Amino acid sequence: MFGRREAAEEATTEIEYEAPVEYETPPGIEIEEIDEDGGDESSEAITPAIRQLVRERLMRRIEPSVAVRMRRDRLRARIGAVVAEIANDERLQLNGREQEQLADEMLDDMVGVGPIEPLLADETITDILVNGPSQIYVERFGKLEITNVSFRDNAHVLHVAQRIAASVGRRIDESSPMLDARLADGSRVNAIANPLAIDGVSMSIRKFPKRRAQFGDMVRQGNLAPNVARVLEIASACRLNILVSGGTGSGKTTLLNAMSRLISPKERIVTIEDAAELQLQQPHVVRLETRPANTEGSGAITQGDLLKNALRMRPDRIILGECRGAEAFDMLQAMNTGHDGSMSTLHANTPRDALVRLENMLLMGAVNMPLIAIRRQIAGAVHLIVQIARMRDGMRRIQSVTEVVGMEGEVVVTQELFIYEFDGEGPDGKLMGGFKSTGVRPRFLDKARMYNLDAALVDAMK
Repeated sequence: MFGRREAAEEATTEIEYEAPVEYETPPGIEIEEIDEDGGDESSEAITPAIRQLVRERLMRRIEPSVAVRMRRDRLRARIGAVVAEIANDERLQLNGREQEQLADEMLDDMVGVGPIEPLLADETITDILVNGPSQIYVERFGKLEITNVSFRDNAHVLHVAQRIAASVGRRIDESSPMLDARLADGSRVNAIANPLAIDGVSMSIRKFPKRRAQFGDMVRQGNLAPNVARVLEIASACRLNILVSGGTGSGKTTLLNAMSRLISPKERIVTIEDAAELQLQQPHVVRLETRPANTEGSGAITQGDLLKNALRMRPDRIILGECRGAEAFDMLQAMNTGHDGSMSTLHANTPRDALVRLENMLLMGAVNMPLIAIRRQIAGAVHLIVQIARMRDGMRRIQSVTEVVGMEGEVVVTQELFIYEFDGEGPDGKLMGGFKSTGVRPRFLDKARMYNLDAALVDAMK
């Protein structure tokens, strides 16, 4: 069904990148327990009964509807004063440090995400996984660690999930027990509640670094090689349509964010997502977000709906956060009708699987087209597939850059421009290898010549 051309001799080239931050990634993906003497330690003097008492008194003094409109520093000062008054009036045996700790907890409960607020503030953590009120894991440098952080009970977890949902105009309860949302900082939240979550409310939070992704940082970290980065820069400048393919947690959105920085600030970009995560810095960006159905099952706005509307908004490029259903047809139509340089992600383990998934999406979308016509649509719309994976040492690396060449008979033909080759494993468990150019002549070399980038492309492919 899908063909691939043979690669020529392999070679690499060096390009200088400046990256102010260097990260050290521990090898392996293991489960470790965070030291109980760490920053999450709670004073034994603050009992559950004291917390409940202070919370009840505090809610009488500060209305939650008023609290959400206050500046955080002013609200914290107000809560601190009220906690001190309550401790004095109720003769609670709490010293100054314990009162401050209790005030911080109350602040996080009122306007934050409760006890996991410190985990959100920790920039070394990439994922927060809540399996009910008393089991919370985090991912740090590709390794899972169980924390000693906990919620009061399942109702507390649900309360936090409902506040997150309300902040983006959504809901989570027994009648609507699944939630996809985002926090103010762009972190993605998925939550699932009773009756679907048998052991209590579950939340998964995918954090995104405050420092926006840049190719320089990714090269420095070993996510990709300098010449791979240069080819992707040229591909973006030449307005190729690019798919980022990979598994769950492989870094697709992070890579898409980094690639979006290559787009000219003079272009008008429309982004479409289920939960807005992309962090584009260009001045002319319109961000669109889907809307789920209401309790009556109506009012849903899908990615397909937004894509059709985006075509009327005079976009230079369209970036679809994730392509996973019937909207694939509208995305390919956009790519084929003057919106070159568009980008999207999809879940697939290989570039070939990505093409098969696209084909299946079009077939499931009730597109009344013969299979050969569908494949021609794909071959004409998609130019590059960038495959990324989280490898067993915890590092996220680009596995390959594959060019869609076109059709030969009924076959979509591709050729690999770069591949990551394993050379073994170091004593620390870190994978050893390198990014290799296959040495083939990119089909988009002629297009690069139109942008006066053909010499740079040839140099990067050496």
